[in-house]
Amino acid sequence: MSDLYARHRAVLPEWLALYYEDPLEITHGEGRHVWDADGRKYLDFFGGILTTMTAHALPEVTKAVSEQTGRIIHTSTLYLNRPMVELAERIAQLSGIPDARVFFTTSGTEANDTALLLATTYRRSNQIIAMRNSYHGRSFSSVGITGNRGWSPTSLSPLGTLYVHGGVRTRGPFAHLSDADFIAACVEDLKDLLGQGRPPAALIAEPIQGVGGFTSPPDGLYAAFRDVLREHGILWIADEVQTGWGRTGDHFWGWQAHGQSGPPDLLTFAKGIGNGMSIGGVVARAEIMNCLDANSISTFGGTQITMAAGLANLTYLLEHDLQGNARRVGGLLIERLRAVAAQLPVVREVRGRGLMIGVELVRPGTDEADPDAAAAVLEAARAGGLLIGKGGGHNTSALRIAPPLTLTVVEAEEGAAILERALRSVR
Repeated sequence: MSDLYARHRAVLPEWLALYYEDPLEITHGEGRHVWDADGRKYLDFFGGILTTMTAHALPEVTKAVSEQTGRIIHTSTLYLNRPMVELAERIAQLSGIPDARVFFTTSGTEANDTALLLATTYRRSNQIIAMRNSYHGRSFSSVGITGNRGWSPTSLSPLGTLYVHGGVRTRGPFAHLSDADFIAACVEDLKDLLGQGRPPAALIAEPIQGVGGFTSPPDGLYAAFRDVLREHGILWIADEVQTGWGRTGDHFWGWQAHGQSGPPDLLTFAKGIGNGMSIGGVVARAEIMNCLDANSISTFGGTQITMAAGLANLTYLLEHDLQGNARRVGGLLIERLRAVAAQLPVVREVRGRGLMIGVELVRPGTDEADPDAAAAVLEAARAGGLLIGKGGGHNTSALRIAPPLTLTVVEAEEGAAILERALRSVR
């Protein structure tokens, strides 16, 4: 056990998860690579849990942060803040939500917490509809609506939560159906649920479930849900903490794969926009955002230094068409991994979109999740010089692959080759 690991265990909670049998200390990074305390170089295919969206040590972002630090770091939302207004203007325009207002937080958890506060206040209801296998953060309210037992340590909650089918296409009672019939069955499940109790405030859903193992429904499911919700006045919250900013390649926001019935009423974001700086937020129609009848501030949400980083990062992303790069390079990477998976009975499915890819592992010859195999592949990939993540509602049996959006074709091929060797090492 390293000295740092021993010190970690002595002062930090036991439930604070760490990867690897011999936990890794990352000391610095550049581009798509990071280095550990022993000087070993790794290709980073997880980006601080989808947070280093563009690149490690991106010069444009580090320059913006350095310059802002030299002026002022923080004043709070009690004062006018030019970088915050400028980033809010850009996000409101990009969101697709009409008459949008933006509130900045420090994390995705806090963003979802705020969205729940807004929705329940606006609707005068503490009932929430959530998706099975979902994850929305670690606060008391967001844990209460998380449909993933591995990340929900308590059943106590200020909210009443109703769970519907649809977030996982290839498991569950509707998995055998065609896409159209799957959507129809999930809609009937939603209608049945709405007849069971008092009208809910909102549906909250990740377009692609992140911690759940990068699972998703067929395109159009949430549009069909929205038609039903609208009849009852129920709001739709799109949790874009992991899917936003072009990561899925085909769309800038994950909800756009389900946009036939219009945009969500509220959209939450975080992670990638700050490229490692702590930024989260909520976008909502003005009438919803302005429904609170008490004062509020955010001490650290929208602070100048994080807003400077967000502006520089968003500008770089748009000017360099990183959404297009995610579509092109991600498409190649998915096909490469599917070709490998076809030869390996341990791989049940390669799924995903753009640079958000899940590889689900099972015990060969069965449909039974294999978390031990996932852990073994994680270790073998690290030994080969590749960092990936893991997740999944079925015993954490999915590998999560989400590199920075500047990933090159050469790096994608290098990472796929390392992952192939790691998968083949599992017996």
